[in-house]
Amino acid sequence: MPEIFKTIDKIKPAYDFTYKIVMIICKLLLIADILITSMAVAGRYVPFIPDPAWSEEVVLTCMSYMAVLSAALAIRRNAHIRMTALDQYLPKGLVKFLDILADAAVLALSLIMIVVGWQYASGLGAKGSYVSMPNVSRFWMYFPVPLAGVAMLVFELEAIYNHIKGFFVKEEA
Repeated sequence: MPEIFKTIDKIKPAYDFTYKIVMIICKLLLIADILITSMAVAGRYVPFIPDPAWSEEVVLTCMSYMAVLSAALAIRRNAHIRMTALDQYLPKGLVKFLDILADAAVLALSLIMIVVGWQYASGLGAKGSYVSMPNVSRFWMYFPVPLAGVAMLVFELEAIYNHIKGFFVKEEA
């Protein structure tokens, strides 16, 4: 294996750590979603359990975080939706090139999500507040987009590196 790949492979633990952090965030958000939804539903039917007015907005916000962050996790696992029906009929080099091209497009999307998402979160989001929680900025409703953009950027850089490495390093059986 060329030395450059051995050197770059040393940062793999940083990718693993980022993946674990994003996964933990998704798990905590799912737990919060389940608990808040359970309390809200029970509060409608059981008189002594409160049904907070903020539950629906918080649950929807948690779901938006989970949706975009889990999409970023799928990039790392190579589990995102993609067309592979024709891959067996194309030359291996072309398939690798098309994989890199697709990754470059997703990388561009991640940069757009970071820039435009941050503009929305810090601009439009910072000007408003949740209806049921007037003290909480709507920034948090828009923030999942740039946050997921950062996670996607990290995982796409790793995916592109792995594809490029695949051109130079033969797979071991």
